[in-house]
Amino acid sequence: MASSSDYPGCLVAAAIARELGLPGPDPAALLRCSHKLYSRLAQREAVPEATPAFEVIDGPAGIPFPLFVKPVKSWFSVFARRVDAEAELARFLADPALRHFLANFTRPFNQLLRRYTDLALDASHMLAEQCLGGDQVTVEGFVSGGEVTVMGVSDSVMHRGTISFQRFDYPSQLPARTQARLGEIAARAVLGLGLDQCLFNVELFVDGPWIIEVNPRMVGQFADLHEKVDGTNTFELLLQLATGGRPTFRPGRGRYAAAASFPQRVFANERLLRNPSAADIAAVQARFPDTIVKSYLVEGQRAGDPGDDQNDLGSYLYSMINMGASDLPTLLTAHDEARRLLGFRFG
Repeated sequence: MASSSDYPGCLVAAAIARELGLPGPDPAALLRCSHKLYSRLAQREAVPEATPAFEVIDGPAGIPFPLFVKPVKSWFSVFARRVDAEAELARFLADPALRHFLANFTRPFNQLLRRYTDLALDASHMLAEQCLGGDQVTVEGFVSGGEVTVMGVSDSVMHRGTISFQRFDYPSQLPARTQARLGEIAARAVLGLGLDQCLFNVELFVDGPWIIEVNPRMVGQFADLHEKVDGTNTFELLLQLATGGRPTFRPGRGRYAAAASFPQRVFANERLLRNPSAADIAAVQARFPDTIVKSYLVEGQRAGDPGDDQNDLGSYLYSMINMGASDLPTLLTAHDEARRLLGFRFG
């Protein structure tokens, strides 16, 4: 059993594998990793220098403001935000929508906690952390037989002045020494959390460095980026782990030297007037082989219609374009042309 999704996908897959006696990671380790409090506690033991200050918070904060507050178990960035003062925090914690979320969204997670762990605190709580900032990266890899393999580092590029991702570049443009340091921190963190027989991704701020979070799963959005650059799609590795195999990974054997995933966003809740046709997408793929285009809206739909959990505060995701090229400048030029050929239009 295997899943590339965070919640409840990889957790339920591990639980089913355990119940059926199939290969798979320990459900308790995945649950501990996915519970932001217990994950931070394990990180503080394994990599204290890269773990920010944190505390469970249901009342006045003990960490100086400003804080970053988030549910112990969430989805994307739902109910995660910066809070600048005690009164603002009190209002936020009393929000009926937040209370409903904490009581209902976490119910399956709490059921799994009770079945597979002895962790005392369930997921119906909030976590406060010191505010961090700077350039972000994602370290990806897998653990098999207690041995960590770091596959690579991707750079996360934001739209200027926002917390909305503009693109994810692979491989990272950081110096090799910095990437090695980030990979070493990620490896210590996943081993400290007890992860094994699974893929992982660790999000970090480079300056520090500081761990943002550890995820006990692959990044499905990046699977073809590794295929483009390394010659191996990470879904292949996931299947090998799920069937009890021990994957091997050799970087740099793909067709391209650079690849990126480009989330397409608008910053106003406008209506989609035109989606690309099958012919438009085919034209892009003929011009730029191996390009993947995904559209998340239908014509006439507003970008911010309820139900899209991938929307950020003030921006709306409507498509994803993944591409490869000989280098990053060529890739950025290709992306601009692909967008023009696809012809998305809002109004």
